[in-house]
Amino acid sequence: MGRLTRAALVGGGAALAGWIAWGLYATRSAESVPFERVRTLDGVEVRRYPQLVLAETTASDQITAFRRLFRYISGANEGETSISMTAPVETQGASVSMTAPVRTEPTGDGDAVRMAFYLPAEYGPDTAPEPTASTVTLTTEPERTVAVKQFSWYAPRWRVARQERALLAALDRAGIDPVGDPSLLRYNDPWTPPFMRRNEVAVAVEDEG
Repeated sequence: MGRLTRAALVGGGAALAGWIAWGLYATRSAESVPFERVRTLDGVEVRRYPQLVLAETTASDQITAFRRLFRYISGANEGETSISMTAPVETQGASVSMTAPVRTEPTGDGDAVRMAFYLPAEYGPDTAPEPTASTVTLTTEPERTVAVKQFSWYAPRWRVARQERALLAALDRAGIDPVGDPSLLRYNDPWTPPFMRRNEVAVAVEDEG
């Protein structure tokens, strides 16, 4: 093995190790939205989420929406409060990797998307900082029961659609009725190695009590 080949292998190994280390750091440093595990069935987990507050916006594309919301948590709010980012990132009908809890859903108007960041659990409807931009609003999501199916790697639309079909089929076999359309949850930032990524398709279901 030549000197250049060995150097390339060593350099590549160091780069891979650094990439993995970043993935571990980013994953462990993100605050996750709290939930209670209710039960598991056929590869699907049923969870109970508490009331949550979200910062939401509608834009012509995902990048514009994300930047608006990132500016909000970075201080574009009353009091110029810096808000911690949490996980997962939620996406409906779209493919996007983010560093925060974001929910994105199609609006029915071409490529326009509605995107929302979950705020940390410490914020309630009366304590979350009001956005200074008129394009960002605060919404409150009530307690709800959600069924999720986990998968890894990248999440292009075709893979998400396949996972959604599997999720809905599992619920149908269990006799559980979904409420609304499935969404995509992302737990990692764009620089996390694909083999370390955690994604989930999720859909609200009838409350099981």
